[in-house]
Amino acid sequence: MIRDLICTFVGHVNHGKTSIQDFIRGTSIVKQESGAITQKISCSAINVEAIKKICKDLIKKEIKIPGLLLLDTPGHASFTNLRKRGGNLADIAVLVIDINEGLKPQTLEAIEILKNYKTPFVIAANKIDLINGFRSNHEYVVENINSLNESYRQGIDNKLYTIVARLAEMNLLSDRFDRIDDYTKQIAIIPTSAKLGLGIPELLLVLIGLAQKYLEKNLEIDINKPAKGTILEVMEEKGIGKILDTVIYDGHLRKEDTLVIGGLEEPVVAKIKSLLVKNIKTSSVEEINAAANVRISLADTEKEIFAGMPFVVANKNIEKIKQEIQKEVDEVLIQIDKEGVIVKADSLGSLEALISLLKEHNIKIRKASIGDISKKDIAEAASDKYPINRVILAFNVRQLEKTNEVKIFNHDIIYKIVDDYEDWHKKEKSKEQSEELKNLARPCKIYLMPNYIFRQSNPAVLGVEIIAGTLKPGMKLMKEGKEITEVKGIQEQGKNIPEAAKGKEVAVSFIKVIVGRQINSGDVLYSSINEEEFRKLKKLKKHLSDDEIKVMKEIAEIKRKENPVWGI
Repeated sequence: MIRDLICTFVGHVNHGKTSIQDFIRGTSIVKQESGAITQKISCSAINVEAIKKICKDLIKKEIKIPGLLLLDTPGHASFTNLRKRGGNLADIAVLVIDINEGLKPQTLEAIEILKNYKTPFVIAANKIDLINGFRSNHEYVVENINSLNESYRQGIDNKLYTIVARLAEMNLLSDRFDRIDDYTKQIAIIPTSAKLGLGIPELLLVLIGLAQKYLEKNLEIDINKPAKGTILEVMEEKGIGKILDTVIYDGHLRKEDTLVIGGLEEPVVAKIKSLLVKNIKTSSVEEINAAANVRISLADTEKEIFAGMPFVVANKNIEKIKQEIQKEVDEVLIQIDKEGVIVKADSLGSLEALISLLKEHNIKIRKASIGDISKKDIAEAASDKYPINRVILAFNVRQLEKTNEVKIFNHDIIYKIVDDYEDWHKKEKSKEQSEELKNLARPCKIYLMPNYIFRQSNPAVLGVEIIAGTLKPGMKLMKEGKEITEVKGIQEQGKNIPEAAKGKEVAVSFIKVIVGRQINSGDVLYSSINEEEFRKLKKLKKHLSDDEIKVMKEIAEIKRKENPVWGI
C-alpha cells in the first residue's frame, strides 16, 4: 500500500509557509494566529481529489499517491521534532522564501537541517505579487510571468537568481522549475503568490512528480504491521490529561494498542485511551493507517514524555522493543567526549540537529540531554578542569538557576548558538593565551651600542638599541647560544621604565657580567629561551609580532648548531 506523502513547510518567519498551505486547504489559519505567525505544528491531510481540483488541466499523468500530509512548523524548534531514526520524518520539504527578502537567518538554518537530515526539498519563492509591475493575467505562474512586461520579467529573474547565487555558495544547484532538465541535480524553485494562489498548482505537481518518480518506494507501507511514529508535541488538556500530538509514518494504529515511547533514562510504556483526528473538527476514531496526524490520549502515565521521541506499538515482545527504542534515543543522549561543553535542548530532534552542527564545527561535547538547564547541569559544567569548557549550549529551554561560574548560550536559532559560542571561545582563548604569554620569555634581540659604556660591572651599564621584540627587567639574555646575563633595570632619560620596545635606545643594567669579558660594545644579545618555552611560543605564534617571529627563527638557528633537532 502507498501512503500519503509527508511534506513539511519550513522557512523564515512570516515568509508565507502557512499562507501557502491555507490556499491548499482552503482555510485562513493565518488570520486566526497571534501576529499572523504560526504558534504550533499544524497538520493537514489533503486527498488526491483536492489536489486534482487545484491543479486542473496541468495534470498530464495519473496521480498514484493517495494524498499529502502537510506539516506546518512555527520554527525549527518544532521542525527538528519531525524526526525518525536515520533522518527526517518528512519525505520532502518545501522551503518558503520571500522572494523580496531572500535568504534570512532561519532560511539558512532550515537548509542546514535539511542537508543534515538528507531531506529532499523544493523552494517556493513567495510574494511575487509584491514585485513592481505585477498583474494577475493568468491562473498559472509561468504564463502569468510571460504575459507581463520586460521590466517585471527582468525584476523577478534578478530576485530569483540572487537566491540561486546564494544557494550556489552553499554548494546547492538550483533554478526555476520549468528550466530544469534533471531534478536530481538541481533544486526546483517555484515562484508563488500565496495571496492569489498563483504557482500553488505547479508547486503541488512538482511535489507529486518528485514523489512518484524518486520516493515511491519510501511510501510503501504494510498496514498489517504495528504503527511507528514520532511525537510532535506533548500537551496537558483539562479533563483529559496528557495528549500526544503525533505523526504515524508506518503501519496501523488501534485504540487498544500499547505504546513504547523513548525516554531520557528508560522507555515509557503506556496504553492508548483514545485516538483523536482533526478534520473539520476533532473526532475520535478506533483505528487509523499511516501516514496520519493523530492525537493520542494515554491511560495512567505520570512519566515525563518529550517532543521528538519515537514510539512503536508493542502489544507483544515489549522488552525487546523497549531495548530497540532506547538504543535509538541513546544514540543521541550519549556522553560523547571526555571533555567539552554540555548541550541541552527542548526535544530529541532539536538536540540531534544541534549536536550535528556542533560536530561540523569540531566542538567537543561532554554530555547532551533534553530539558531545562538545571542546578545539576550547572554543577556538572562548573566541574570541568578547563575554564573554557565551563559552558552550556542550550536550544529553546529555560535556565532554572542563576550562575556566575558557567557561561550559558541559550537561543531559539541553532546556528546562532554556535556562532555566539565560537565568537566567545575565540576571545576567551585569546585571553587565555595572552595570560600564558605573560609567563613565557618573549623573543627579543638587542644591540650593545659602541661608545655607550656607563659602567663595566656590578652591574654593567650600557647604551642599548632594541632591534626586535620588547626588553624587560628580569629578562635573561644569551650570547652565541649561551645564557650569560639578566637585565636588572632599564632607564630612559634618567628615569626607570618597565620595558623598552623595538626601535628604542635606552640605558640597560646587566648583572653577572663584566664589559670586556662576557660582553663588549657591538655585541648582539638574544633573549634566552629554553626548548619548552620555544615550543609553547610556536603554538602562540599568532600573538607574536613579525619581528618576534623572525627572532625566534634566529634563536633556533643558533641553538641548532649544537643540537640539530632543538625546538622541533
